[in-house]
Amino acid sequence: MKFCKKYQEYMQEQHLKKLPGVGFKKLKKILNKCRRGVDQSRNDEIVLFHNELTTSSCPHQCPVCDGTFFPSLLKEMSDVVCCFNERAQKLMEVHLATGFRKYFIWCKDKSHGNHITLVQEGKALVTYAMINAMAIRKILKKYDKIHFSNQGQAFKSHVQSLHIEILQSPWLCELIAFHINLRAGKAKANKFPSLFEGCSLVFNDQKPSLSCQLLDSIKLDIDLTCSICLDTVFDPVALSCGHIFCYMCSCKAASVTIVDGLKAADHKEKCPLCREAGVYEGSVHLDELNILLSVSCPDYWKERLHTEKAERLQQAKEYWELQCSAFMGV
Repeated sequence: MKFCKKYQEYMQEQHLKKLPGVGFKKLKKILNKCRRGVDQSRNDEIVLFHNELTTSSCPHQCPVCDGTFFPSLLKEMSDVVCCFNERAQKLMEVHLATGFRKYFIWCKDKSHGNHITLVQEGKALVTYAMINAMAIRKILKKYDKIHFSNQGQAFKSHVQSLHIEILQSPWLCELIAFHINLRAGKAKANKFPSLFEGCSLVFNDQKPSLSCQLLDSIKLDIDLTCSICLDTVFDPVALSCGHIFCYMCSCKAASVTIVDGLKAADHKEKCPLCREAGVYEGSVHLDELNILLSVSCPDYWKERLHTEKAERLQQAKEYWELQCSAFMGV
């Protein structure tokens, strides 16, 4: 079955859940019209060298290049990633809830508090993210093929800078860690269905990464080494650009204390890795990944916890001493 038909059938199934998608069929029709225009223009031109043809952009005026294709795709991608992030965040909040909040959720919606239901929702969300990522990749590849250009790849880089690339979502990382944590417990593995197959925590030269084979042609590898301390991320946090750091390392990079937190970071502060500004305000604590790494690296985690506990206490002490001095007018 062709992907377009497969994607249309899948999105029709998601219609009742009100999940937005990529207008793959509509965009494909736009590109088919563009192809006819391009083919006609080629018939009117004499092309001397094949290399000149393959490096040229879309000839003459084209409704695709004039703004029909990319604005439409940009809006659809934004809707998809926003929907995915909101639903994944809500799912993880329910899963990680404890005490009175957990009891309140269970009383409010018993089906939502059901663990098997959460796992099924997680699987559905991952499938939704991956099939839309594949649809976006295929339609951009078709655009570049028709236009003999790299504009599709350039557009992909552009949406990454806008934080609407779904494979960059920190909540996808959380769902993968959620699955591995469920699978790790033998009792849970026998009792509850897994999210998806082919994902694991991998160590290469003692450097960890999340590896996940999703669908048939998408493989996701997430590096879990903090590029600041060059060690396994501890108390991990994902910035809005998608890069993952230790929480304390990211606070130092943002020139804020752990008491103030990353939300207090100046908008001009940049990611230490990609140098993009304004990425701290939308940061996400990766609680499920934190659980996974603490179980997978117990000795390292115990040592790092001891070290950071002393440093955090020192920072908190200095912070409150400054606050008291300011209050007393010293």
